[in-house]
Amino acid sequence: MTAVTFERATPDDAEGLVKAQIAAFHYDEVLYPGVGEGGPPGYDSVELALKRMGQDEFYKIVVDGQIVGGIILFSKDEGHWHLDLLNIVPECQNRGIGKQAMAFIEQAYPATKWTLDTPGYAIRNQHFYETCGYIAVGIRQEPDMTVIEYEKRV
Repeated sequence: MTAVTFERATPDDAEGLVKAQIAAFHYDEVLYPGVGEGGPPGYDSVELALKRMGQDEFYKIVVDGQIVGGIILFSKDEGHWHLDLLNIVPECQNRGIGKQAMAFIEQAYPATKWTLDTPGYAIRNQHFYETCGYIAVGIRQEPDMTVIEYEKRV
């Protein structure tokens, strides 16, 4: 595989990022039959992607010149960053890109505490985050799903 790069997202990237998000989140329907098609609020909105670029740290994941995923994170307070979104298109999953993305953000944004959430049904995500050093610290019920809250102290 060619080198993976993590680059700041620009408005020109919005459509490609949303396409990657849709592909990644809709793949959950394949991995977890019965879950149905969907994703986090606004995952399929170019307008929301553009808004997030203006307010959060938004990166595109690029392989061979193509956007294959995205990362959105934001500061919650001094020394505390929250990973709000990490997605990779299905055909590029299981190639180590996710681990590279986690290493990239942790190096680029030094923190004493990282947090993230993932759906309760997403066993594969949970395993991935746990192998990256995250610990489940809570469970909350959203209107349409259970969410597992993760934390990593650095």
